[in-house]
Amino acid sequence: MVGESNFKKYVWVSLLSFLAITIFFVIQSFNLIFDYDFEKFFPIDDSETDFFFDYRDKFESDNDFLLVAIENDNGVFEKSFLQEVDQVAKKLEKEKYIQFVTSITMMEEQFFHMGGGSTSKKYINFNDFDRKRDSIRVFQKDEIINALVAKDGKSVCLFLRHEDFLSKRKSDELITNIHNILDQAKFDNYRVAGRSVGQKFYIDKMSGEMLFFVGLSAVLIVGFLFIAFKSPWGILIPQVVILGSMVWVVGGMGLFQEPINIILIVLPSIMFIVSMSDVIHLSSRYLDALRTEDSNFKAIKLAVREVGLATLLTSITTAIGFFSLYFVRVQPIQVFGIVMGIGVLIAFLLTFLTLPALFYLFPGPRFVREEKKNHYWYKYLQNWFTFVLKHRMKVLLVGLLVVIVSLIGTFQVTSNNFIMDDLRPDEPLKVDFDYLDEHYGGVRPFEMSVSVKDTSKTVWDLDVLQQVDSVEQYIEKYYKAEIKTSLVSSLKVFNRSAHSGKKEFYELPSSKRKLRKYRRLLRMASGGEFIRTFVDSTERTMRISGSIPDLGNNEVTKRNKALEKFITEKEKTGLVDYQLTGTAHLIDKNISYLSTSLVMGLALSILVVALIIGLIYRSLPILVISIIPNVLPLIFIAGIMGFTGVELKTTTAIIFTIAFGIAVDDTIHFLGKFKYELMKGHNKLYALKRSYLTTGKAMILTTLILCAGFMLLVFSSFLGTYYMGLMLCITLFVALLADLTLLPVLLLLFYKPKKKQ
Repeated sequence: MVGESNFKKYVWVSLLSFLAITIFFVIQSFNLIFDYDFEKFFPIDDSETDFFFDYRDKFESDNDFLLVAIENDNGVFEKSFLQEVDQVAKKLEKEKYIQFVTSITMMEEQFFHMGGGSTSKKYINFNDFDRKRDSIRVFQKDEIINALVAKDGKSVCLFLRHEDFLSKRKSDELITNIHNILDQAKFDNYRVAGRSVGQKFYIDKMSGEMLFFVGLSAVLIVGFLFIAFKSPWGILIPQVVILGSMVWVVGGMGLFQEPINIILIVLPSIMFIVSMSDVIHLSSRYLDALRTEDSNFKAIKLAVREVGLATLLTSITTAIGFFSLYFVRVQPIQVFGIVMGIGVLIAFLLTFLTLPALFYLFPGPRFVREEKKNHYWYKYLQNWFTFVLKHRMKVLLVGLLVVIVSLIGTFQVTSNNFIMDDLRPDEPLKVDFDYLDEHYGGVRPFEMSVSVKDTSKTVWDLDVLQQVDSVEQYIEKYYKAEIKTSLVSSLKVFNRSAHSGKKEFYELPSSKRKLRKYRRLLRMASGGEFIRTFVDSTERTMRISGSIPDLGNNEVTKRNKALEKFITEKEKTGLVDYQLTGTAHLIDKNISYLSTSLVMGLALSILVVALIIGLIYRSLPILVISIIPNVLPLIFIAGIMGFTGVELKTTTAIIFTIAFGIAVDDTIHFLGKFKYELMKGHNKLYALKRSYLTTGKAMILTTLILCAGFMLLVFSSFLGTYYMGLMLCITLFVALLADLTLLPVLLLLFYKPKKKQ
């Protein structure tokens, strides 16, 4: 063993090294940035993801636009209101980063004449405005209703196309300027939705919540350390490790330029939780040792020897729980798992490199050193231990009943995903998105690639267009998507324009001669740029682009299957190939991967943890016994989700792997003490009792701290974070009950220690 003289040298080397590295990471933490990039939620190494990027290169981004809905309580066909809208639209068009603005007040209807000439007429002509006539004319245009004018006539919508992939700084600048322009107009109400709005909201919210969680965590740290140790020593000494662990992780992310994403905003709370667990176990055992040992150095040695191996194992198992998230084929979740796994190991490293040195320089409080008798914890733990063993069969039956009921609920769990489902219903951004969902066909992009398979044909062949037209009619009538851009719809508008704007001619041209004429006009529109938004340069691939309400993954998947069935039945000629794509489609696809990848990751995590416990304790019964009380809470929380209707999605699915990795910690601490007592020659019952009384306090304290830390997350504006905190809190509390009831009963009934020779 290390002598006290050598330990003194270690103390200063350890603390000075810790101080230097911590200062380095503090400096690096200023490089930390926040990230709002939904493309990182696309499936990794997936053919559909590759297809979408190629598709987007041919046309344009499907998600770089803003919708501005402007309401007028007296109806939109008031001249003064429309004039104000027109002025706003023209101001917005001049804004930096805006490419163009589409507004009903700026649109013109084209008319083509037999002689080859054309004329145009504004939908809203302020010099000859007639409320009834103009409203009737607008409502006869299917492509305008629910696109630029709400069906109820209470609002108009401006479509703002901006530069692709605006940075956070540019998005903030643009959104601020848009709100300034709209506020000056004094409309009854307005709503703005789109990727740039979401980017500004999410990043501002993430940075604000992260600071909020850091502050709340600091308050909880002080509160729980005071409750646990009742002294300034117990508050200040452990915080060196707790705050140091957080600084090292955050600084490391800054050093490697890894941004904080929407899942990593829980980083401060979880780092506080995992580092507190190690600190409490070591500090609690050290203070207990001070009551029995005659020197500070001996107390440190005893504490490290007794809890060192168990804490190492708990850190490894918790890290494995996080690392198993790497099997989820979603980059933000993979990053979350890796960062948190590394953070757990850092917390363990700092606990055992720094705390013993601090214990030596700053011994425990005098009242602890002088108090040799058992404290009040022992009384309650002893009574509970006696009660559990006396009712051992009832404990087993209750455990079995909980499993059966939970399994019933587990089979009711459903998976779903909404674009905006991570926000509470009353969040202003969510309210605005919901309004646009209801009145303007939604802001969820609908994208379909249409490719001509017959090499002798192009998108301009009439039979190809007729085939695509039947699919578009199905999409609008049954799929309920609002088609905003497509070759077929553009040709229909041109055909109507060639027949004096009569509604009955909103159809594909019936002759090849007319088709050639409209093709020429389309190619000339906007210098050829307009047609490139929906027909590629080879003229063998076209785009159907639109939007649908945020109906959720389940409903959209159902509609996708019905659409695919219709296309399969309709497409008998081999002319055209259809493929759904787009940002929303790819994010939805993650749900199909989620269940499989999480089950794989969780199964691997359980297997690795079981093998580690089996190798350390060299006992198959111990291996099986240790897993039972930690799988039970997972089944329980799945049952809760099923009964309460909490759906499985990206943010809630990771609860299971995190919960298992953390919940198994108490079991390992209990088993570590149990083995230690058996090695000292005590019988099984006595070893169980000593393990219960000595580790019980630390288990209860750490679980209360874990639950309190995770309960902080219920204050989040993001529902995924809210459910993560709530469900993890419930899971860990159930795990504690299982460890204090089921685990000792299983050990008493089914474990037979090897007799010493």
